[in-house]
Amino acid sequence: MSVYDHQPTWAGAHYDPAVAGGEVTRLDLYATPERNGTVVASATSAVRLRPGVYRFALPTLTPGRYWGAVTFTPSSGGQPVTDTSVRLDLPLGQGLIGSPESVADALGIPLTLTSAQRTAYEQALRDAQADVVAYLNRPVIPRVTTLPGVTPRWAHALDEPDAWPIHLDDLTEVITYRANADGTYDVDLLVGLNGPQEETLARYVVAHAAESIRQRPDQNGGGRRVTSVSAEGQSVSYETAPLPGQAGALPAIDSLKRLRRLTFQRIEGPPRAPWPYSSSRHRWR
Repeated sequence: MSVYDHQPTWAGAHYDPAVAGGEVTRLDLYATPERNGTVVASATSAVRLRPGVYRFALPTLTPGRYWGAVTFTPSSGGQPVTDTSVRLDLPLGQGLIGSPESVADALGIPLTLTSAQRTAYEQALRDAQADVVAYLNRPVIPRVTTLPGVTPRWAHALDEPDAWPIHLDDLTEVITYRANADGTYDVDLLVGLNGPQEETLARYVVAHAAESIRQRPDQNGGGRRVTSVSAEGQSVSYETAPLPGQAGALPAIDSLKRLRRLTFQRIEGPPRAPWPYSSSRHRWR
């Protein structure tokens, strides 16, 4: 079983029905994008994690792509509406940026995937992800941590990190919070770079995973782009790859430089005289 966190969309914008007395009632998953066939699975209860975000518990399904429809009422007493913005590549929570199905999309390979294709694409994603981790000098999958029994700063909304006594030198997001009987709260935090939510990072990983598959001589479909073949089959011409910066070119790893973790190191200088004849401060860069 896995969980899926959904932000309801209504009238072209993210919307929180609980503010107006509405509720999110169910999630239905289909095997086709038309969403008009048999419902493969349903989740009939949603937990409101924080304003605008609702969590569904998903049943265990065969790995693959599913299209979903979330039903909710925008306000108290209103008519139910359907949000068809959901597209899930299951299973979730594999520690990957992107999915084997997203690699298949980049290669132009039709779904569904075989077990061998899925295994190869997952490994290609992990390899590309490892290159990104080395360049950024930081993990790209966040970790979950809990602050037990803390008191909020009431000047901030409780779903904001500034509302809590957090002393972490990293990106922090409040997942949920629970009130205790003594007036304190237990707060679940997502700490670190949330790679799957960073569009530029996800595009880089998927594009380079697909290209590594494309260049493999043993892969089936989606290979190098052939422009011409001689009548006897003695020669083959391949399409020239776009130059960096041109439309269709692979994204460069420099496009991720804004996400790099800056490191500081001490500047070593000459030996200092003992205190109190010299300062005890260090210089950093």
